[in-house]
Amino acid sequence: MNVVRKGLCFTLLSVFLPVAQGSDVLCDTPGQCQVPGSVADTSGTLRVHLPVGKSTLKQRKPSPRLSTLDGKRIAIVGGSFMANVTHPELKKLILQKYPTAKVWLLSEIGSAGPWPAPGVRRPQKEAFAARLRELKIDAVISGNGGCGLCTPKEMGSCIASEYENIPSVMIAAPGFAEQAHFAAATAGVPHIPVAVYPGAFTSHSRETLLKNTREILFPRILAALTGTLKKEKEISKGGAEGFFTGSYREINDFFASQMMSDGLPIVPPTPERVAEFLKFTDLAPETSLGVISPSRREATVRTVAVNGVMAGCPPEFMPLLIAFARAMQNGDFRRTLASTHGWTPYCWLNGPVARQLGFEAGQGGISAQRNAQLGRFINLAMLNLGGYYIRKNRMGTFGYLMPWTLVEEEKTAIECGWLPWNMQMGYALNENTLTACSALNWGNNLAPASVSPRKIMELMAQDIVEKQQFALGSGTPFVYRTILITPQVARVLKEEYKSKLLLEDALTAAARTPLLSRTYANYYANPGSRFNTENYSLDRHAYRISRQEQGRITAVPPWLAWTEIKKLETVPVMKPGKTAILISGDPDRNKVMCLPGGGSAVVKIVLPRNWDKLMAERGYAPLKSFCLESTLQPARTIRKYSDYRTERGRRRKD
Repeated sequence: MNVVRKGLCFTLLSVFLPVAQGSDVLCDTPGQCQVPGSVADTSGTLRVHLPVGKSTLKQRKPSPRLSTLDGKRIAIVGGSFMANVTHPELKKLILQKYPTAKVWLLSEIGSAGPWPAPGVRRPQKEAFAARLRELKIDAVISGNGGCGLCTPKEMGSCIASEYENIPSVMIAAPGFAEQAHFAAATAGVPHIPVAVYPGAFTSHSRETLLKNTREILFPRILAALTGTLKKEKEISKGGAEGFFTGSYREINDFFASQMMSDGLPIVPPTPERVAEFLKFTDLAPETSLGVISPSRREATVRTVAVNGVMAGCPPEFMPLLIAFARAMQNGDFRRTLASTHGWTPYCWLNGPVARQLGFEAGQGGISAQRNAQLGRFINLAMLNLGGYYIRKNRMGTFGYLMPWTLVEEEKTAIECGWLPWNMQMGYALNENTLTACSALNWGNNLAPASVSPRKIMELMAQDIVEKQQFALGSGTPFVYRTILITPQVARVLKEEYKSKLLLEDALTAAARTPLLSRTYANYYANPGSRFNTENYSLDRHAYRISRQEQGRITAVPPWLAWTEIKKLETVPVMKPGKTAILISGDPDRNKVMCLPGGGSAVVKIVLPRNWDKLMAERGYAPLKSFCLESTLQPARTIRKYSDYRTERGRRRKD
């Protein structure tokens, strides 16, 4: 194939043949085909950087086991997955076998909660440790681990006790034992034993739970507290300066075998390619970007660049990659990512640099090449920077989507008189930001067939009620959401809703669900424990839900207003300040999409001082040519997703 450099054309044949990302090609579209080096030649030997940062973990020695439970003071804590059945039975069994022992349950002593990330102080953990000392506890039993979020939460109590030199044991279902070990190891305590319960807790009847607790769980707990500890495999410490040498195939096979890639082909991160990325930051290669949980690995500028090369990103993405690495340290974003419910991480961009780099804000959005390349980096960053591994501490029951990248169409937002997201967060119009977020679904969008702003808002509210974090609205009542609105729909909505804030207010008021529907879903599909239907009725649960979630008699939701029903008791499904509204997607289609998910982290994208020079060398137009003008002013706010409502009164006419 003839390949001709910048300023000329490809031959006709080249139009029909793909060019490998990273090939030695420069083409007419600025920045699109300019990554040096070739991956097409898979013969020969390459020396490549390893993508895993150095671990900051310091391992503790395990607490000594007890010789007996006679006369000992024991805490049985944790409240997940049928602990209301297993824990009282364990207390009874201990006291039967060891009458001189004393046992405290969760309601009497509390729990530690998840072990905090580096530099994070968690008062709950400190209070639990103080209570252990006050009561002179000799051993801790915690459980039950049966999901991706509750397992590290319940392991937190074991970790806290081990740091007090108190022996502990964790209870977990079979599929979560490895995650429990992993959570302990990443807190520096790799030897905490796990007593495995035989099956899924909530799928067993009360009788089966009691039988398994007596015959299987109790003996395993005794052995863990009084026997010899089995040494668990420690977490690999990695190394920022590691190298591997091999052929293209050997590199890919090695990285996949070591869980340093997602199994798809990678671009070999040779020193030459990594050096190209490092040109696009003013930070030194070994500059620490922080310690990222759950692995507690230190992310450096170099390791970020290595993962960027592997993902097939062009070097000029480097400022965006650094921003995402910083966002990974934020607990608001990271908290849900291990869940069995499959939160998929993604990000969206604001500011002129997204337009300069050619990211897509219109039709096809996340599938455009540039958007997909940054999404691939997120996937690799989850592995190598964060230490998230499938079936170890990333527990999605059906797996996860590939991460994606969105871009807000800021020009349309300004035309509508709406603040783009970065301005909502207090940044200037032409400041560049990356927002890291997570979602539980993709692609199920709404096509409102109406030109009435109010009717479209009502349809959006109904969609919000239908799409919550967990199916049927069975879980957490007030959740984070990102709502995508195409430009066509935004132009209709702005006629009545002069700001995103006013639209959010209207959605919050309209998005209510009948109390009885919410009660039924939460009662029979609770994401945690099963309720005891013999002594806890649906009526009692409805009363509890109504009190806890501000239930009240209202007019029926708008989508039921045409029926003969006039009023009924409803509960809200939205809480102010938990919804991001973005204009994005096909400009010629009437679409809205609701993405329920987790919290977010907003990070400023910092460009190097010589950005314009570097970009000119790669054929890009100057950054200033992508800047927008507007008389709109940023919201005066703390730059934190959950706090932007503090400007509510001052931004009514934003």
